[in-house]
Amino acid sequence: MAAAPAPAAAAGLAAAPWGVPAMPGSRCPRPALPILRWLPRYSRAWLPLDLLAGLAVGLTTVPQALAYAELAGLPLQYGLYSSFMGCFVYCFLGTAKDVTLGPTAIMSLLVSSYAFHEPVYAVLLTFLSGCIQLAMGLLHLGFLLDFISCPVIKGFTSAASITISFNQIKNILGLQGIPRQFFLQVYETLRRIRETRAGDAVLGLTCLAVLTGLRAMKSHLPQAAPAEPLAVRISYLIVWISATARNALVVLFAGLVAYSFQVMGSQPFRLTGSIPQGLPAFRPPHFSLAVPNGTVPFQSMVEVGAGSSPGAALLPPACAGSQPSLTSQSGYRIDPNQELLALGVANVLGSFVSSYPITGSFGRTAVNAQSGVCTPAGGLVTGALVLLSLAYLTSLFYYIPKAALAAVIISAVVPMFDAGIFRTLWRVKRLDLVPLCVTFLLCFWEVQYGIVAGVLVSGILLLYSIARPPIKVSEGAVLLVQLGSSLHFPAVEHLRDSVCSRALAASPPRSVILDCCHVSSIDYTVVVGLSELLQELRRHGLSLAFCGLKVSAAELSGCYQRESHPESKHSSEPAPGNNKLSQPVRT
Repeated sequence: MAAAPAPAAAAGLAAAPWGVPAMPGSRCPRPALPILRWLPRYSRAWLPLDLLAGLAVGLTTVPQALAYAELAGLPLQYGLYSSFMGCFVYCFLGTAKDVTLGPTAIMSLLVSSYAFHEPVYAVLLTFLSGCIQLAMGLLHLGFLLDFISCPVIKGFTSAASITISFNQIKNILGLQGIPRQFFLQVYETLRRIRETRAGDAVLGLTCLAVLTGLRAMKSHLPQAAPAEPLAVRISYLIVWISATARNALVVLFAGLVAYSFQVMGSQPFRLTGSIPQGLPAFRPPHFSLAVPNGTVPFQSMVEVGAGSSPGAALLPPACAGSQPSLTSQSGYRIDPNQELLALGVANVLGSFVSSYPITGSFGRTAVNAQSGVCTPAGGLVTGALVLLSLAYLTSLFYYIPKAALAAVIISAVVPMFDAGIFRTLWRVKRLDLVPLCVTFLLCFWEVQYGIVAGVLVSGILLLYSIARPPIKVSEGAVLLVQLGSSLHFPAVEHLRDSVCSRALAASPPRSVILDCCHVSSIDYTVVVGLSELLQELRRHGLSLAFCGLKVSAAELSGCYQRESHPESKHSSEPAPGNNKLSQPVRT
């Protein structure tokens, strides 16, 4: 069936670093263009699977694109404008066979803080975000993604799940004029709950229930065994297709219901309305905007979006950094720098077709993988389906109720909430709850503030661990100080204070052995600090011996080292006629 893994012809995909068959002579440099790594080896056996996967993702993409544009506060056609360029670009530049680029719920939430202006602002944001990602990819700055910790991402996505879901309650209930800010949304929605439109509420809740049921059905659907009768396997396939294309089926059903009421002369639902038909014009984004009173220059347009652009520029790289968790399930890894490059090119070119910022979609990527996609060529089918929808089907979208689109969004974002992460971090490392909670809470105020605050808190905790390395002190005839990690300049004062206070507080004061066996690197400030520590102990008539310290550092600081703890203990007193410990032992 379609949900089964790719056949034996595609079994070699996982053998290569990014999911394509390895070329003979693995020591040869790989082609610079990722498509050249798999296209020469493309097999006709993969074509049906790529076509089926592209079609399945396309049926998911079209209704989600309309819904996400509504979430972003943009005309619905902009969701479709944003859904095809990434598919085409990633086929040539992407390093994973499963990943699908396009509009997402989280990115739409970020753009919504910028979209109360003209759509040209969102398109300009796409161009600027793409330039940032492109520069990061060209400069090989993908390692910066490692500084966005998992608690920050989990806190952000969990808060976004709640924020986005509540943002769509107004469409489920048929309310209008609800403010964008989360706390005002909650207040106004509860205050006006009696204005709920019965038709929208019934249809929206019905669509949400059907989507939830189909999702659960798909997750519990067993794989049909080859020995099963043909009728049974066909029934499994029908159920799988229905569950995979649930968004399209629900939107189609809701549209038919709304059209039926329209024919009968009544309309109990709020409809999406007219959507312009045709493909977007290929033109550069507007770097200025004509208004009745004059022209808004480029600098002013950027300043207006200064609050949202950092978050929108940061999120796509963050998602690219999270993509290994998806692709690792298929047995291959991706190149973060190449992913940034692909995202940057997709956003820059997307801005020429009126796209708002896009990134990797986890939901559609999962659909792609479960459909048995073999190569990134499946994205070509998805992009073509979106273009066909723009060219011929937009007139049919008029009858889609907003409540149905709201149900699609809520169904997509609810699984993003990870309630178990709080309990897990409490058991593993409670300090990680700090960036998680900071990000989670501040995202209810403004999403971009939550992201930035979470990254800053994570950075502070990381710097604190560097400034306070683990130190174990054992008292005896001498004071043995064992360092658990490398030493860097923020830790110098803490180390000096700890050693001096313990050595001088003992009765009588004791000499010190500093065990540096676990210290793999130190910097110049540490060398200076150790030299000052040695001089301070000498002023009190004490000695300082080092064990396992690099000879170059020992010579630079005027210190001497020992090979082991016992040797240092035997030589802890100065030699007669010499104010130094003894001759250094070179290791």
